[in-house]
Amino acid sequence: MNAEQFKELVKSITVGKTLPDAIYFHKEGFPEAPSALTQFITVVAKALKIEDDDWNLVKVFKNDFRLSLLHYPTFFEDSYPALAQSVTVDLSKLTHRVTSYNTQDNPPILHRKETMLPSSHAAYEDFCMITQEGEAAGLYENSRMIGFKNSWNNIIAKHGYELVDGRLFRSSAVFDKGDTETGIDRHLTAIVRHDLSAPMKCIAKSGYLTGDYSIFDYGCGRGDDLRELEAHGLDAIGWDPNFRPDAEKVASDIVNIGFVINVIEDQDERIEAVLGAWELSGKLLVVSAMLANDSHIAQFKPYKDGVITSRNTFQKYYAQAELKAYIERILDEEPITIAPGIFYIFKDKTLEQHFLQNRHKRSYQWQQLTAPTPSSEAQARLLFSQHQELLESFWLSCLAYGRCPASDEYLRSGEIKTIIGSNKKALKLVSGWFDKDELVMAEDMRKEDLLIYFALAMFEKRKAYSNQPDDLKRDIKAFFDSYKVAEHQAKELLFNIANSGEIERECIQAKENLPAAKLAYENGQPHSLTIHKKFVDLLTPLLRVYVLAALQLYGELDDIQLIKIHITSGKVTLLGFVGFEDTPLPQLVERVKIKMAEQEVDFFDYINEHRRPVLLDKIEYIDESFGDYKKQKSFNKRLLETLPDIGSEKASISENHLKEALILNKYCRKGYRLCLVAR
Repeated sequence: MNAEQFKELVKSITVGKTLPDAIYFHKEGFPEAPSALTQFITVVAKALKIEDDDWNLVKVFKNDFRLSLLHYPTFFEDSYPALAQSVTVDLSKLTHRVTSYNTQDNPPILHRKETMLPSSHAAYEDFCMITQEGEAAGLYENSRMIGFKNSWNNIIAKHGYELVDGRLFRSSAVFDKGDTETGIDRHLTAIVRHDLSAPMKCIAKSGYLTGDYSIFDYGCGRGDDLRELEAHGLDAIGWDPNFRPDAEKVASDIVNIGFVINVIEDQDERIEAVLGAWELSGKLLVVSAMLANDSHIAQFKPYKDGVITSRNTFQKYYAQAELKAYIERILDEEPITIAPGIFYIFKDKTLEQHFLQNRHKRSYQWQQLTAPTPSSEAQARLLFSQHQELLESFWLSCLAYGRCPASDEYLRSGEIKTIIGSNKKALKLVSGWFDKDELVMAEDMRKEDLLIYFALAMFEKRKAYSNQPDDLKRDIKAFFDSYKVAEHQAKELLFNIANSGEIERECIQAKENLPAAKLAYENGQPHSLTIHKKFVDLLTPLLRVYVLAALQLYGELDDIQLIKIHITSGKVTLLGFVGFEDTPLPQLVERVKIKMAEQEVDFFDYINEHRRPVLLDKIEYIDESFGDYKKQKSFNKRLLETLPDIGSEKASISENHLKEALILNKYCRKGYRLCLVAR
């Protein structure tokens, strides 16, 4: 084999981790590599008398007649295996160099192992999960620092994690005594954190860390969350059996039992912990636990209903639906899905209703004032002139509620009463000065939001509470006359999401009315509608319920950009991209399929960044409100001119394949521009 033949074979490799100058792949990927190349590699190894057991990865260079035979003895055992030996062969000079790392304290280590294997390999999904955890923890932000064992361990520690059997571990102990039968070390499960934990971030996002609520962290570990909350002047205390055993368990408004039930090996104690945390909570309990799939769990020693880790700690991993059912069974309350592995359970049902109402509530945005209508009542005009700021503020309150606010709903009702007499008289007065259509639109929006709230409550099988908040009672009376009418209309709306004909009609209508959307066809029939999450609030009530019902099973859309509504199958797909906001070709990193009929959520991750599908038609999902709209529009036009057949490409085309297609046409991409390659 000569250098040219070698380069051509390297170009045709479809398996492995592709770098700018080389490709890495494991021996077990040989069946998917060019047979002439793999046979040649094996012949080279035998010629150099390198035993089969002394190498398991090969690095082939793209531009040179060179290859390296690499030995990672613990490739399948360690999440980040260390390099034991490297044999680099220069085939043009017929020389080779052997480098041993066995005696080194800081050897090179391997990341993203799944990229070295074919996707059909049994270990592929487990390796993907390992990489996903590292990315989620922010460990790959500085790629130059991750290549050696010591620096990688420092990065892990700096981000507040420890490796337990290859998994990033962040949880706290609950009880101070280990299992005397097995000697399980529960205290080893608490880790140092350098930012708020995921459950606490959710609590903050929900607006409960404003100082209005007392916080208790049940199983607080080393107290990293507490230190951060206390630094903000919040009333936060905690208890932990190993690190704060003498602290008192104090009843508080909000109790967080974060990643605690995972580490309790005794099922009765686990139930006791959840019930104990529930008893302490005055308004809200937040329960979270670690998730894992069966293939990850299978590698450990089973113990009771969980596993024993290599650090002699117990772990009970959950699936999302399993965790929700577990909480519901213990507390006899309906948990609210906030994020994967994180649930809210409200003891204060008024607060729960406020949370659910406001979770998907839209706000009418008042665009501008209209000039006061000339009136013969000079006194009224004078009144407006003297109290313009107050009356404008009152009008905005009317738009927020979609109706006349009650005295306790508008903070300046006392001023209104003194000047005009009552809020109702004030509304009648300002309705002549401002655009009445704005109030009608705000009314319609609020009524739709309430219908969706009641419909989702039925989807979650929530109980109707007799003691409803006063503001909700006023809304019901203003928009529906009675709760029975509201419930009936909401039920009709919810049941209608099973009407595929109606869903199809409204998806077609949405394609016409939304600022941006893509309607896909299959066999000549509408198959799905895909929109950016920014436009969910602009959907009709039926489609909003369709989407939001699915999100009850998933949680918030923080890392998701696009939502696909499947018209006939009762499914919703969520798509998360890297670079959606600032690149013309975002890469798909996460796909979540929600099956509403089965109440199941399937997660699909695209860890290998070189094989991530790129979004070729981003322009179809954005409008002028996106900062890069004009640049994107220009880019897509140029792309179609350069590659006129690109529209017929399969949806899963990777950026590497796109680069190759551009290079064939003597172009390269620089940001939002396509440039001719210099000859």
